[in-house]
Amino acid sequence: MSVPSQPLPHLSADSPRGPHERRLAELPLTVLVGVTGVGKSTALAALTAADPAARVLPDRREITDHAMILPLAGGPVADRAERFRLTALYRERHPGGMAHALGGLTADTSYWGERPIFDGLRGLEEVRHAAERFPLWRFVALNAPDAVRVRRLLGRGDAFDRVAVQEGGDLREQLAALSGVEAVFTPAELDDLAALTGEGHTPADLLAKTRIVVTERAHYDPDAASAFLLTLPPTRALILDTVKLSPEQVADAIREWA
Repeated sequence: MSVPSQPLPHLSADSPRGPHERRLAELPLTVLVGVTGVGKSTALAALTAADPAARVLPDRREITDHAMILPLAGGPVADRAERFRLTALYRERHPGGMAHALGGLTADTSYWGERPIFDGLRGLEEVRHAAERFPLWRFVALNAPDAVRVRRLLGRGDAFDRVAVQEGGDLREQLAALSGVEAVFTPAELDDLAALTGEGHTPADLLAKTRIVVTERAHYDPDAASAFLLTLPPTRALILDTVKLSPEQVADAIREWA
């Protein structure tokens, strides 16, 4: 299998050697927790705008590519559903998934500082592994309803949000036929999603974004993660609703809590 040709900036899987090198496991990270479309990137943008000194580690996508996808697949993988499959395989081999991968990295603190921010962890398994193994880490869970997440994915135009879908046919029937959809959306919610074609969204895009949310839900349960975080001391966990709060309010809440 091939491995990434470009290292992560000022991060490595090697043991600490220099005077400023520390395992991320030993640093008081602030870790954002949430699935795709809950508003993590928007909140981070507001947070760094308010605090330019904040140091944000390479995001989940970059570390996933470096530590999981490329070693397993031998090359880049764009399809979101296939990426979920590969990361699930990584979790089978390494309990904790992304938390395991992140905690094993060594950081140059002269670049990243002593209290970097990471975006982010997903689901109960990753969050519990991180909380139990890395006692200095603190967690900010961002939550939003699944239907809101689909709308946000439709609006953000990220080329990364791609899955293979078969075009043609009745959109409402195709949405209902998605594997696992009944565990995520009610029939009324699927009606509302199908009606979004009236706002200019294509059936293929609606189907793809809904499939991303459904597929991710099959691998990561945000409700279970938040429920676990509520068992931690309030100094270690903060849970925020990104529908009720604006990105600026989310950033302010994080800064006040930190």
